[in-house]
Amino acid sequence: MDPLWWIVWSGTCSLGTGALVYFIMRSHMDVLLSKQREELSGARAQLASQKESLAETIRNVEEGVRRKAMDEFLADIRVEERHYVREHKVLFLNRKCMVRQERIFFRNIPLSNWVEHEMPFEEGVDMEKLAQTMTVFAPDLLEQAGADPMKRLLL
Repeated sequence: MDPLWWIVWSGTCSLGTGALVYFIMRSHMDVLLSKQREELSGARAQLASQKESLAETIRNVEEGVRRKAMDEFLADIRVEERHYVREHKVLFLNRKCMVRQERIFFRNIPLSNWVEHEMPFEEGVDMEKLAQTMTVFAPDLLEQAGADPMKRLLL
């Protein structure tokens, strides 16, 4: 019977050792798995932050490109203007008017028809100054006329 106990005892020991090795290896694998999950979550967080920064950079670049395109477009828009003096002769009356014509161009394409303004004047008036006050499309004069409600409506 003694050899039978040795066989049972060695089987029990081997089962106990196997169970002990199994639990130790399982805890070891759980530690390795938690470390890998930690690394993975760190990598995901880093990727998410890079994605956000990349999206912000793309938005900034798109905004810059849009702004540059708008500036280039506005640089290609110009105003063509001309003015001359028109005389009206009615019976014995001689009336002089300054006529100013303006139109907007994009490169060489007219965007508007001629806008004509007529202003009567008397002798001795500076024609160039009068022509500048009659302008429609000059934005610097519109900004200066902030107090005038009619010119504010044109903005």
